[in-house]
Amino acid sequence: MLRVYPAAAFACVDGANLGDPMDVADALIPGDVYALQPGAAANRIEALAGAPMTVAARSAAGRPGAPLYLDACATFMCPDGAVVEMLLLAELADDGSSLAALHLMPLAPLQPKRGYALIAIDRDVAAARLAETDCVAFTRGTRITLATGLQIPVEDLRPGDRVLTRDNGVQPLRWVGQRTVRAQGAFAPIRIAAGALMNDGDLVVAPNHRLFVYQRTDALGAGQAEVLVKARHLIDDDDVTVTQGGFVDYFHLLFDGHEIIYAEGIAAESLTVDTRTRPALPRDIVADTRHVPGPAIEIGRAGLPADGALATLRAASLG
Repeated sequence: MLRVYPAAAFACVDGANLGDPMDVADALIPGDVYALQPGAAANRIEALAGAPMTVAARSAAGRPGAPLYLDACATFMCPDGAVVEMLLLAELADDGSSLAALHLMPLAPLQPKRGYALIAIDRDVAAARLAETDCVAFTRGTRITLATGLQIPVEDLRPGDRVLTRDNGVQPLRWVGQRTVRAQGAFAPIRIAAGALMNDGDLVVAPNHRLFVYQRTDALGAGQAEVLVKARHLIDDDDVTVTQGGFVDYFHLLFDGHEIIYAEGIAAESLTVDTRTRPALPRDIVADTRHVPGPAIEIGRAGLPADGALATLRAASLG
């Protein structure tokens, strides 16, 4: 699910394209200043993976079935020096070639009444930026359980280290990736307070990182015991919160297969290689990697209680 604005919501307020809405890369001119229009509201577009992506039938924005292409990544700078990247997603019309709509996906929050000067347009990094928003990651200090039962900080792990997995015993780490990003918008980490899901300590992960829950009673109506839930779907501004501001160190753990491992004592997924995440990963690492989904099914936000999702999961896991 991608949080997007329509192109008309972000218009040029100074420069060569004065008065025009945000446009595709070929029409943009560096130096132009844009601003979020009064009353502009973001919507959500659900895109199905593929080449190209397509708008899903239940998407709130876009025309179901329409091809969706990543046009470019535009970079803006604010007067205070803050930098915001924005992905441009082009939705094509029925003829498959003309533009039907342009969707804007800022990777950090946009503020009204603030000027954003366009400083760069890059087509080559767009796919990687989108993939990064979907890559699961642990933050510095997260304790991972090894084969011996010892818990060590994720930043101390190295390829070849033997890690305890839920389904496949002890597995060696194939690759450990690390990146530092601004803790804003799509990259702001989610903090799950110690004990909220019976975790030993605070568990801080990327928004789309999925936690594994074994339901002793099927409280979610999933039809099976093994489920995965994204951290961002559990936000309640109490036990599960968004940590905005500053920078965050993210660590990606890759195995030969998609594994369920233990972080702060509870089950969470390792990085999976698929069509969404592949562009963000080193080519030599993923060239021969084909991950097969495990038996657990993902429960989306619609499948969770509107209130008390965390308590429901906790109760289901306890039976």
